[in-house]
Amino acid sequence: MKTYNITVNGVTYVVNVEEVAGGIPTAPVYAAPVAPVAPVAPVAPAAPVAAPAPAAAPAPAAAPASTGSAGSVAIKAPMPGNIMKVNVKVGDAVKKGDVLVVLEAMKMENDVCAPQDGVVASVEVNQGATVETDAVLVTLN
Repeated sequence: MKTYNITVNGVTYVVNVEEVAGGIPTAPVYAAPVAPVAPVAPVAPAAPVAAPAPAAAPAPAAAPASTGSAGSVAIKAPMPGNIMKVNVKVGDAVKKGDVLVVLEAMKMENDVCAPQDGVVASVEVNQGATVETDAVLVTLN
């Protein structure tokens, strides 16, 4: 049996801890209330501290202004990440498979390619922007 002094919220308690063999107590354990022991040197209570103001959520990055008018085919971000490079501008003709945007996610660069031939109608992101899953990156006509 070991005896410990435990202090909780400025009140000291004497606690007896019994060691068990193989996870089974060697004798029945009974809980008996123990009177708290007064602290040896009481500490003056600290001055109440005003609760800190809740942390304001960081302002989301300003969405870049769309260039051009929305096209009929929207190319969306497959996952959240950062735009590393925008390879097209409004009016560019693209072929199926051309890399439109490079998206960095989980320390990997992912190419976002054109799903079909077309002309870039709008570019919805800028290099360095942070995007969420399904955010429109580019639209095609």
